[in-house]
Amino acid sequence: MLVNSPRIIVTRRLPAAVERELVEKYSASLNADDHQFTRAELSSAMRDADIVLCTLTDDLSRPTFDAARGGRVKLLANFGVGFNHIDLDAARKQGIAVTNTPGVLTEDTADFTMLLILAVARRAGEGERELRSGKWSGWRPTHLLGTRVSGKTLGIIGFGRIGQAVAARAHHGFGMRVIYHSRTPADSATEQKTGARKSESLEALLRQSDFVSLHCPSTPETHHLINAARLRLMQPHAYLVNTSRGDVVDEQALVAALDEKLIAGAALDVYETEPAINPRLVQREDVVLLPHLGSATMESRVAMGQRTLLNIVAFVAKNALPDRIA
Repeated sequence: MLVNSPRIIVTRRLPAAVERELVEKYSASLNADDHQFTRAELSSAMRDADIVLCTLTDDLSRPTFDAARGGRVKLLANFGVGFNHIDLDAARKQGIAVTNTPGVLTEDTADFTMLLILAVARRAGEGERELRSGKWSGWRPTHLLGTRVSGKTLGIIGFGRIGQAVAARAHHGFGMRVIYHSRTPADSATEQKTGARKSESLEALLRQSDFVSLHCPSTPETHHLINAARLRLMQPHAYLVNTSRGDVVDEQALVAALDEKLIAGAALDVYETEPAINPRLVQREDVVLLPHLGSATMESRVAMGQRTLLNIVAFVAKNALPDRIA
């Protein structure tokens, strides 16, 4: 343990190698039973610790900050890329730095996106449920016919690291035509590398795509970006895939679009009110639902922990924080 080591509280269980380093270097307090911290527990941690290593499930909204006012915390080291669960304005006003872990989960999330595209197109969820329930009666020519992925058009909304990695896999691996919508156009070298071309508009992308994959952050501007009006622009045979943030999609509008057969199906890894899931989505066979597994490989989670540690080391040394967002 370092001399004059900061007090660190970790809100969820992390990979063993990461926890071991946190304890050995800083005698960090771990969450032994991996329970979800309540708002009161989070405020208490912020009062008692210099650093809170938090995750995307933590409610770090303004009331949490208000209840922790005057506490010790000076760094929220977020284990994850997304930070829409943290009130950054409240953090700034209380002089609390916030960091995240960018760039370390790109490959695994891109792989996972392709898994969802294939799963929903080929009706893999339906097939597994049928098999496990003992209802499969054997191969037959018209059983669970799905949709070919190869050669189709993939529309990517949000063209950062993950969106670009998905484009490269889809274009070079599956021969898909890839178009994207982004606030900032990619340079020609990136477009050539990924095989993607910028769409003239979000609306044009929705009209042209056989698959639409979301890779944008959760911001006030992207809240319900995919709403009833935009779902109506999609083709009846098209699929919506979301591995970004749940509130980018208006789930009530999505259910209505599926009911009206405006689109063919959806594959979701994130949800508006997770871990609570809209029961109307759960009941549907034309939707693939997975429990926020986009970065769930040992490699990604250890790398996320190491990135968090880099920020903590910099903070303790009073150096610039590598991944500061507030």
